[in-house]
Amino acid sequence: MENTDYLDISEVGLQGIVKIANGKGEPWNPIKTRVRISNCNTITWTGIVHIEISFPAASPRFFLPAFMYGRNRGETPQNVHCKYPRLRDDTPTFPSSSWWMVRGDRLSHPIALVYDSGKIYGLSASPYLVCSNGVKHQWIPDEKGEFYQYNGYSCSISKGTIGYTLGYENAPFLFVNSQIIKERVPLSDNCITLEPGEVIDVVLDLYEYDSESELGVNEAIEEVYYRYHQSPRSGSNKKTTVSDLAQAICQDAWLPDYFSYAGQVYNENGRYRYNKIFSISWTNGLSVATPMLIASLRLEDERMRAQALSCITYIIQNSLNPSSGLLYDAYNDGNWSVKGWWFDGLFTAGHSSYLSGQAIFYILKAYEYEKKLKNCVHDDWIEFCEKVIMKLEQAKNSDNEYPYIISESTGAGIEYNSFGGVWCLAALSYYCWITCNNSYLKSMRKSEAHYYISYIKHMECYGAPLDTCKTIDSEGILAYIKAVKYLHMLTDDVVYLEHMRDAFCYEFSFKFCYNSPIQIPPLSKIGWSSCGGSVTSVSNPHIHPMSNIVIDEMLYFIKQCNDDYIHDRMMDTIGWGCQTYNTYDNEYDFGKKGWMSERFCYSEGLVKERYSDGSYASTWFCLMPWAAGSIIDGLTGDLWEMEEK
Repeated sequence: MENTDYLDISEVGLQGIVKIANGKGEPWNPIKTRVRISNCNTITWTGIVHIEISFPAASPRFFLPAFMYGRNRGETPQNVHCKYPRLRDDTPTFPSSSWWMVRGDRLSHPIALVYDSGKIYGLSASPYLVCSNGVKHQWIPDEKGEFYQYNGYSCSISKGTIGYTLGYENAPFLFVNSQIIKERVPLSDNCITLEPGEVIDVVLDLYEYDSESELGVNEAIEEVYYRYHQSPRSGSNKKTTVSDLAQAICQDAWLPDYFSYAGQVYNENGRYRYNKIFSISWTNGLSVATPMLIASLRLEDERMRAQALSCITYIIQNSLNPSSGLLYDAYNDGNWSVKGWWFDGLFTAGHSSYLSGQAIFYILKAYEYEKKLKNCVHDDWIEFCEKVIMKLEQAKNSDNEYPYIISESTGAGIEYNSFGGVWCLAALSYYCWITCNNSYLKSMRKSEAHYYISYIKHMECYGAPLDTCKTIDSEGILAYIKAVKYLHMLTDDVVYLEHMRDAFCYEFSFKFCYNSPIQIPPLSKIGWSSCGGSVTSVSNPHIHPMSNIVIDEMLYFIKQCNDDYIHDRMMDTIGWGCQTYNTYDNEYDFGKKGWMSERFCYSEGLVKERYSDGSYASTWFCLMPWAAGSIIDGLTGDLWEMEEK
């Protein structure tokens, strides 16, 4: 059909029968609903079936895990360079819409939820169809069947509905990334086909239950996790993974003339090409050096240790800006500045609290492990961290929030409204634990409460990655998890364990619970698993490994609370990390053993890399040390010691 309207099912010769079986709508007891779709035509029918449920909409906030959080900040200005799906009512303009439809594998969990006026409404159903013995049906774990077609999910603020589709649409737009945006294609290879007389049965789980806040959606997400869970494929063991990744970085990414590791390493016909993205942390610098230092101590590799210490020392001795008392964010040929690769994507020039806080945290972690495993005490590192931490404390606003951007001339906060600054709280709490300093507890409690109430309680954390225009993301929550861990260690206050679990659940909403049926190589051909991997943000739709850096925090929480759900998610995270790199040369169609990139395309999102023949690839063909460093970080801490015991 030429138009894009959905017609009543009877108008296209189909019949739909709905039967409500049982259930009360609670997370553990959803309303089981069965829908039977029959083709009553004498000819083949091809199209998309859209099933919607409505709710009494007042001020709805939608949650389609890893795709839509609240309204994806549709309430904020949208004329920024980073475009992504936003929800607005009335007459929204691009890139906002009052409704969205999306292919099922864009969601980390097959569920669409709404929080409105103290209630949660939801719909869960299988993310794709399989065909067994000629019969099309919804996929369920451990059931055999050949992949047939993706299903989809929808939400509409104008109609007050959430929905499920057989077949799928990406509408009104498909965001491959923030710059590659495709128009709606209503009828193509996204349809299902029903022969005359053919029947397809659909099972829906419907939810309606009371909740005090948006955090209530996590109860349903947890139940759906267990209903659809698949474990990651078997990979290397933990110590082999650490050794493979660390040796690859040590041998292929270290640039001695720059006292640092390359941001990216390409192998072009046996010749290496380096992308010299030098930053103090995040995508380079200490986010690589500290994990590599700990790996060297675990593996007893002095060459590896010397490289890591060289990088850490170089940053400590050269990065401080005397005008602000903070670390310059980036460096190039010995010239230090705040102009990292992300600079032109910001609204304001200055130091990033995200990088400053994370860098200090990693210096403190390097200090702890050098002292614990090598009996080497770097008092000058502690002195350096203390001076920077005090400057960061002075920049907080009256909400006790750290700034997003800090003046490079005075050290004053000049832009706020960001969750990324919570890395400063993580650094302070870690410093206080290491130095047995309780003088900042009152200040830390106030900051933690602000971040929890303003961001986490609404399931809407934004402003961590510097290249996403403050979109909702999964990165900043990792720092918060670390901060509340040390606050609990300092105070033994159970509220921090409660907040820690809420933070984990937010992060888990980005973490895949099943293994998506990827259709694009190399991930498709090697059986790569999405389960255990976390989506970066709603605007940067790929899986990257940063969430692996909180494995120790999961382990800490489990020891305190004996929580099976956190344990199972931790095992997914560990398993995912051990199968997501080259276990032999060119396993991922590039690079050597131990090489891995940051980009794993689980859906249509960010599929823009190409093979030499022009066909699309589902990963990035380069070694990215920070990405491998995240896996190393998660496997070399308390988990390593527990394994040895």
